[in-house]
Amino acid sequence: MRAPTFVLALLLAVAAPAAAQEWTEYQNIQDGFKVDFPGQPTVTESFWTTEQNYILPARVYSAEMGGGRYSMTVVDYSVIDRLGMERSEKCPVGAETCQGQPTGQLLNVIGPGYARQDIRAALVYASFKYLQRDAKVTEYLWNWQDLIEGHQIHLTNKADQSRTFVFIAMHENKLYMLEATVPKGYPEPGLFQQSLGYVDKNGNGIRYQEIYSNQFHALGVYPVPPRAGRGGQPPAVPAR
Repeated sequence: MRAPTFVLALLLAVAAPAAAQEWTEYQNIQDGFKVDFPGQPTVTESFWTTEQNYILPARVYSAEMGGGRYSMTVVDYSVIDRLGMERSEKCPVGAETCQGQPTGQLLNVIGPGYARQDIRAALVYASFKYLQRDAKVTEYLWNWQDLIEGHQIHLTNKADQSRTFVFIAMHENKLYMLEATVPKGYPEPGLFQQSLGYVDKNGNGIRYQEIYSNQFHALGVYPVPPRAGRGGQPPAVPAR
């Protein structure tokens, strides 16, 4: 009787790691996204230094499988107005390059301490950081996921010829950097990128009827596009 019991226990021990590595949708309401990960990702508190040298809070969600590394980094730019005002107030009188535009016509373009400009530059600056890697850029283009605009970058890493796929987007003043790297010869990790979606505070999926651009919609230049319902149609208005 002991032999079958041992075999069953061995099978269960082998099956457990395999099950843990199944691709499943991971949803995070706090940071407003959903994406397929191989198992439950590890969450690490981090920070991000912006183009204007603001230090912003960030979280990194990461997982590995079969030599591949998958991560989502979320940076919270919503605090930058406060940081910009604090910086602006400490600047010498008349030092526009320090103060930015805390009031007036260019407030929403530049902002206090260049905070709004930093938000507008976030996609380009994050993309630039990836382009500085020791890698060959094989694709760099504008793209969108669930009609939220972003930058798509494909890299071949010079040291080991591994492939890295990156999609960078911004929604409601949060910067999202989705990154997947697989060893040389492995299938390209495009499905990881395509699984990206966004959720609201109630966990409902977000998909707009028109392109959402953070620099225009999150900063109030234009109204946020209406969301699509089932089949891409506007949600039904409940009867009164």
